[in-house]
Amino acid sequence: MHEGFLVHSNFKFLKWASALCILSAVAYAIYDPLDVQSGGTWLGYGLGTIGAVLIVWLMWFGIRKRRYGGAFRLRSWLSAHVYLGLSLIVVATLHTGFQLGWNVHTLAYVLMMLVIASGAFGIYAYARYPRMMTENRRGLSLDEFLSQIGDIDRECRQVSANLPDEIASLVLKSSNETRIGGSCWRQLSGRDRKCAAAEAFEELRRVSTNVGPEHGPSVRKLLTLIGKKCSLLATVRRDIQLKALMDIWLHLHVPLSFALLAALTAHIISVFYYW
Repeated sequence: MHEGFLVHSNFKFLKWASALCILSAVAYAIYDPLDVQSGGTWLGYGLGTIGAVLIVWLMWFGIRKRRYGGAFRLRSWLSAHVYLGLSLIVVATLHTGFQLGWNVHTLAYVLMMLVIASGAFGIYAYARYPRMMTENRRGLSLDEFLSQIGDIDRECRQVSANLPDEIASLVLKSSNETRIGGSCWRQLSGRDRKCAAAEAFEELRRVSTNVGPEHGPSVRKLLTLIGKKCSLLATVRRDIQLKALMDIWLHLHVPLSFALLAALTAHIISVFYYW
């Protein structure tokens, strides 16, 4: 699916979008307005109409996409959504006649470019990150990783039961204060700079040089177990990071799309009001 929609029907919609861009560019090159090229010329109105229709249709795809029947039909619409959406870069830019300023018209153009940029990142994310998640998990599910971390915590508590209080408290800290997920920034970063397990590992390695020989094997086992836990936590946090990167673009794309629709409406109304 992630690759199929880009090559759907032998790049049919890429060809359509390319043809639209070429025709728009040719029309712009040969059209000779009485004044400068702008959105207020007949060509500008024509390109603006095409762009507005495309924007409304592209938003309609977002509403309707869950109702389409069959993977083939979804691929077809998604392919059109991607390539015709990218064609707006050419169509809308030529519509402006490169006449931009501090007004609602430019606001609509800027919002459109932001929507396209967020959509392009979404394409990249869904084409790349699922494979990276599969490689990161190494054939295991996220629940299986979490289960292994829980098993390690239980084993660490058992091993530390007869060890000095200083070591037992480090094990409890690693077990009770480990955080997975959390704030948006922590998920996107894929790290926890104050990871309780990592801090416990470093502190345990420091105090291990001072324990008696009777506790040496138990302490070394704890170091191995907590080290393995840190490795598992890194894998889980990387998985959460990739999932967050796959989701975050949509939290920008959708609000920006509705802001674009509002700005586009204001743009059209103002144009006809002053026409």
